[in-house]
Amino acid sequence: MKTNIVIIGAGISGVSIAYNLAKMGQKGIIVIDKSYMTSGATGRCGAGVRQQWATKSNCEMAKRSIEFFEIAEETLQYEGGIEFKQEGYLILATNNEEVEQFKKNVELQNSIGIASRAITVDEALKIVPHLNPDSFLMATFCPTDGHLNPFLMTDAYYQAAKRLGVDFHFFENVKEIVSEHGQVQKVITDQDTYKTNIVVNAAGGYAREIGLMAGVEIPVYSEKHEILVTEPISRIQGPMVMSFSKNIYCQQVPHGSFLIGRGDPTVPHDHDITSTWHFLDEMAKTVADILPKIGELRVIRQWAGSYNMSPDKQPIISDVPTLEGFFLACGFSGHGFMFAPMTGILLSEIILKKPTTLDVGDYHLHRFKTNTIRETEKSVV
Repeated sequence: MKTNIVIIGAGISGVSIAYNLAKMGQKGIIVIDKSYMTSGATGRCGAGVRQQWATKSNCEMAKRSIEFFEIAEETLQYEGGIEFKQEGYLILATNNEEVEQFKKNVELQNSIGIASRAITVDEALKIVPHLNPDSFLMATFCPTDGHLNPFLMTDAYYQAAKRLGVDFHFFENVKEIVSEHGQVQKVITDQDTYKTNIVVNAAGGYAREIGLMAGVEIPVYSEKHEILVTEPISRIQGPMVMSFSKNIYCQQVPHGSFLIGRGDPTVPHDHDITSTWHFLDEMAKTVADILPKIGELRVIRQWAGSYNMSPDKQPIISDVPTLEGFFLACGFSGHGFMFAPMTGILLSEIILKKPTTLDVGDYHLHRFKTNTIRETEKSVV
């Protein structure tokens, strides 16, 4: 089969890229996934969206993406609703180093129009009264950060993309990517062969493996992160509460349960996403310390998923200089969901050789080969 563009991965990044390419007039777009849509990181994520970052590039990506989420239902003509709530992120500083870093973060964020602010412990308690005041020194708060449903948001992109003619192939495994003379030629799967000169690697946790099929070394790896969900209770918390140093994020979702997650940088870099007792034990201690009232709730289930980590914990949104027609949207380090609107726009612009809406220099693959990493993102759980 001959086609124009093959996108590998039907998480929100791949589906957003497909939609934006189609919106820009491209035909013959196929999205291939080895499982169902959102089966990877998108469907396992914490579903928070925030603008409070430590690098300018990530702040700009997040700000523009949240501005899209605010109008997504109308723009994508999605009648079901995406369950977007903007009740903020409350990020706790628990040591002096974080206090100083957070002040710099807020200054950066404010400089590009993000409405974050540094607040005292007493001010934080007015926003989330059940916080343990002895567990942190100060906090930052941005009221336009929030939470939305990853399944509905991806479906909104999916439905809009299909209306524009995008073809989706689920439960189809990519086996080989063939190139000749430095140009992509075809994608071979367990079901078909697609002749194409443009391939997009949006494979999430498997981005490295897809890259190797094309002969491209991508310096990313998969790291397991785990989440639990509590029994639902009446509404007591609006914002996401987060601590980088204590390795926790905690959000009360619309139906009343608390969704609480963290990572473990000591786990092997592989595709294991089994749940562990170690996570439950450590998370229970952390929740009891920071949010003791939530620590009294019963856990009803837990799961795990993969962060696709890059060396500087910033995305790779890029062409590949050594292979014409091969493009990357990976290495999001746990934040591909919240960056998806701008990922779709920026990579589409790169593919079509248009001026990019934002400067993507910090996101180019070449930064790792030339040792020109300008900033490393510190604000990651």
